[in-house]
Amino acid sequence: MEEERMEVFLELFREEPPVYIQELEKEARQQGVPIIRRGTGDVLRYLLRTQKPQRILEVGTAVGYSALLMAEYMPENARITTVEKVASRLAAARRNFERYDSGGRICLVEGDAAEVLPDLVGQGFQYDFIFMDAAKGQYLNFLPGVMELLVRGGTLVSDNIMHEGDILQSRYAVTRRDRTIHGRMREYLEVLTHHRELETICLPIGDGITISTKRKEAAHEET
Repeated sequence: MEEERMEVFLELFREEPPVYIQELEKEARQQGVPIIRRGTGDVLRYLLRTQKPQRILEVGTAVGYSALLMAEYMPENARITTVEKVASRLAAARRNFERYDSGGRICLVEGDAAEVLPDLVGQGFQYDFIFMDAAKGQYLNFLPGVMELLVRGGTLVSDNIMHEGDILQSRYAVTRRDRTIHGRMREYLEVLTHHRELETICLPIGDGITISTKRKEAAHEET
């Protein structure tokens, strides 16, 4: 109840996105499509406007809502590459990008991120801002590729780290089918917050997010 009251209060001060973004959000929620929460959108808007990244990578497109939202706030000459493997969501994302991305600033890549990320690494791509919002149980598997793609000084934002609050619970307090995700997300958070190459903060915004910055200087093993 307190969280709901806070969200209603903060809504008074929230910058309204363009009407088409609001319509996409409403449609996605009505259809049960998982999209970012408004608090997460606020953080993305702030980071994009203040950091002004030029090369953005999104892992997990869904119907294209968050990519289109980021495109509204990123620098005019910036570009987004977004990765999705679910056929129905790919079709919806293509329709939305064709309709709303008139400048062609969003590149949709079809495929499993576990295969796409190493391919991007092999092609020499680098990004100064990466948004992780794909299958929660796969974040840890995606991290090595993400780290290679992220430039020094770049930002990694990971969404849904609380997994609807399940991460706060004991492993045995969550349903059996969610225990694997529970364990993997806790491990992901452990790795992020202790990674020698990252400075990370965990925030209870939306469904929980982390913001990580890749250190500008390479970490050296102590002798």
